[in-house]
Amino acid sequence: MLIGTPLSKNAIKFMLLGSGELGKEVVIEAQRLGIECIAVDRYQFAPAMQVAHRSYITNMKDYDALLSIIERENPDYIIPEIEAINIDVLLDVEKDCKVIPNAKAVKITMNREELRKLADRKLNLKTAKYEFANNIDELKEAIEKIGFPCVVKPIMSSSGKGQSIVKDRGDIEKAWIKAKEGARGYGERVIVEEFIDFDYELTLLTVSSNNEVECCQPIGHRQEEGDYIESWQPHKVSDEVREKAEYIAKKIVKELGGNGIFGVELFVKDNEVIFSEVSPRPHDTGMVTMITQEMSEFELHVRAILNLPISTKLLTPGATHVIKSKINKYSPMYKIDEALKVPNTKIRLFGKPNATVGRRMGVVLSYAEDIEKARELARKAANLVEIL
Repeated sequence: MLIGTPLSKNAIKFMLLGSGELGKEVVIEAQRLGIECIAVDRYQFAPAMQVAHRSYITNMKDYDALLSIIERENPDYIIPEIEAINIDVLLDVEKDCKVIPNAKAVKITMNREELRKLADRKLNLKTAKYEFANNIDELKEAIEKIGFPCVVKPIMSSSGKGQSIVKDRGDIEKAWIKAKEGARGYGERVIVEEFIDFDYELTLLTVSSNNEVECCQPIGHRQEEGDYIESWQPHKVSDEVREKAEYIAKKIVKELGGNGIFGVELFVKDNEVIFSEVSPRPHDTGMVTMITQEMSEFELHVRAILNLPISTKLLTPGATHVIKSKINKYSPMYKIDEALKVPNTKIRLFGKPNATVGRRMGVVLSYAEDIEKARELARKAANLVEIL
């Protein structure tokens, strides 16, 4: 593998479509290996733009606007970081540059209908029961088939946006409205899923590189309204559960194909492992690997893209806790000195230009001799950060 010099004719170019906090860490890791990085997003001063060599602001659902940027930059690799992208552009440019992991995988994973049919009908993986609906009447019919309680989600969304638990008929219309408002992309189609009262859920980061697929140790996490609040690694599981989880993760990653890291989400109930979703990119709960592993999920992603040697070795138990804004403010300030007095703890502020109530503005990383102690440290430090 030969790597050139950034900003010269022999540079290897990465273009990120989506420039949030996860993309920012990908850019940092890529630049450590001498990769030239271009960040693209819909708003100015997105986190990855602040560390990339160049950046562009555009509507990434607009075919012509996105294509013009790609043709101007002619990147070697296009790395989608979000779901809200015009997939036709990726399919059309793939003959000239590598889409990570590939345009087909991005298309399937951004659409819950395609993904669920692939997992259930083609790969015979265990999933929750599901139905689809195009309007409120079909939604009512689908819910009758699935039963109460159930979960209603947009076909295309991320980070739990537009998701509702429907407990009775009185919740149906509110769930339909929320799904439409939280959808990414076009259309109003929703998926209705059986509500699984799982014992716990896992993220299994799975790396595909050099025709090999390898899993990191399981990550546990806690969510509120579909958005992750804290995560920890390793999550203690039985040998049986880990074997089943790795079988599912490797099977679907191999089917999707391509290089990079995949965040495979799983439910565990009575030692039964149930497939939920997969993202073909670094996962928000996987930020914990910045403190737990020899190589973070971001370094693994970059190395896998380039077919360089990788290691999923765990160094220490650790945990993350998000830093959320309690205020609405453009260009906020942060008071972090008290939080940094907490031992074994680091802070990552994302640098988002606009704070809104509930928005994730940073994350705390803590390590300790055991998971519970690490979670306690991360939670304490996160609560000491003030956003002003």
